[in-house]
Amino acid sequence: MAVDVVVMAAGKGTRMKSRIPKVLHRVGGRPMIEHVIATAQALGARRTIVITGHGAEEVEGFLRASAQGAAPAFVRQEPQLGTGHAVQQVVPVLPDDGIALILNGDVPLIRPQTLQALVEKCGGQRLALLTVDMADPTGYGRIVRSGDAVQAIVEHKDATHAQRDIREVYTGFMAVPERKLKDWLARLKNDNAQGEYYLTDIVAFAVADGCEVVAAKAGEQVEVDGVNSPLQLADLERAFQLRQARALMEQGVRLADPARFDLRGELQCAQDVEIDVNCVFEGKVSLGDGVRIGPNCVIANASIAAGAVIHAFTHIDGEKLGVQVGEGALVGPFARLRPGAKLGAEVHIGNFVEVKNSTMAKGAKANHLAYLGDAQVGERVNYGAGSITANYDGANKHKTIIEADVHVGSNCVLVAPVTIAAGGTVGAGSVVNKDTKTGALTVARAKQASIEGWNRPKKK
Repeated sequence: MAVDVVVMAAGKGTRMKSRIPKVLHRVGGRPMIEHVIATAQALGARRTIVITGHGAEEVEGFLRASAQGAAPAFVRQEPQLGTGHAVQQVVPVLPDDGIALILNGDVPLIRPQTLQALVEKCGGQRLALLTVDMADPTGYGRIVRSGDAVQAIVEHKDATHAQRDIREVYTGFMAVPERKLKDWLARLKNDNAQGEYYLTDIVAFAVADGCEVVAAKAGEQVEVDGVNSPLQLADLERAFQLRQARALMEQGVRLADPARFDLRGELQCAQDVEIDVNCVFEGKVSLGDGVRIGPNCVIANASIAAGAVIHAFTHIDGEKLGVQVGEGALVGPFARLRPGAKLGAEVHIGNFVEVKNSTMAKGAKANHLAYLGDAQVGERVNYGAGSITANYDGANKHKTIIEADVHVGSNCVLVAPVTIAAGGTVGAGSVVNKDTKTGALTVARAKQASIEGWNRPKKK
């Protein structure tokens, strides 16, 4: 039977104390609701409907822009009068021949297999509730059973002492036959202290109608934990990162400390990869066999080949162009690789060296305090400390070509467009703005002069 996912995302999240709609706060670098939508897609849902309210335009705009394929459908809940009222807004656009899977947009760590089990419990005939056992269920609705059958959800404030001893609680997730859901939603009333329509009231309707109510239990509480405050958001972030760290270690990756690891995108690791503490990975990153990442590195949108070593405090961000690091290359510490940097095998990039939109062929070296922008660097080039390519004239970028076996001395400025021919040497402190000849020594600096007996100015 087809599954239609309904995501409740209308809440304001007052305790977040933020202008950002609650479901757009991030876990693992992605808004919480994006995690939920991705999980729904993993189930092969027929359609996804998102209920928005507070910050509706911002939430809807984000989901349309980030959609992989067709964007979700949207309905508005204005004003917000409870969970039952929220789902009532979906009725006009919800089919009646499938299963409605109702999710919360601020519960990002739910697993597809948990939701699949919930759908199977429903089977198109039963009302299936997702529950979890909690050590301290204070404040949560208790699941009252008769054998395997669920009789009711009793709110904490209404529970007897015996019912408060129950550890199984309702999580806010359910799978319901759509035709029955529409009938039950039409019967909801708001005759309670809050004047709201509660979705949980449909349990009583189901029992009264003789519809079987069943429960599927989540494997761990973190799957169903929601976010109402920055503290809870931070707790879920750590749980999410530990989940990812464990998955990588099960694949053979060596993490120095899984509690000090952050993955905010996709990370693919070959064999014998080692990652030290406090490293952050964003976007799409791939690490080849035997790659070693030193402590305190930030790496985004990069491909790092086998045997490369990224030393401490290195920042790599390829953005849309990507960064490539060749086999056996050494990068850092304190290096920066920007979009379009392509390092060949055994390239050395040392401390405080920045490379942007440049290629460096096998064995080229820039070991300290240098800048290479819009450059093509040949094999075995040695690029001296303090040297830069002056690639920008204030309006346009220009290219510098440094051919194989060139030696560039310290504190040189190569004013693009310019070519330093193969085997040439550029003397320290030179400003070069004309092409050089093969094997030539190029020196372009003022003649040294010494003035004897010169006195420095003194303060008056």
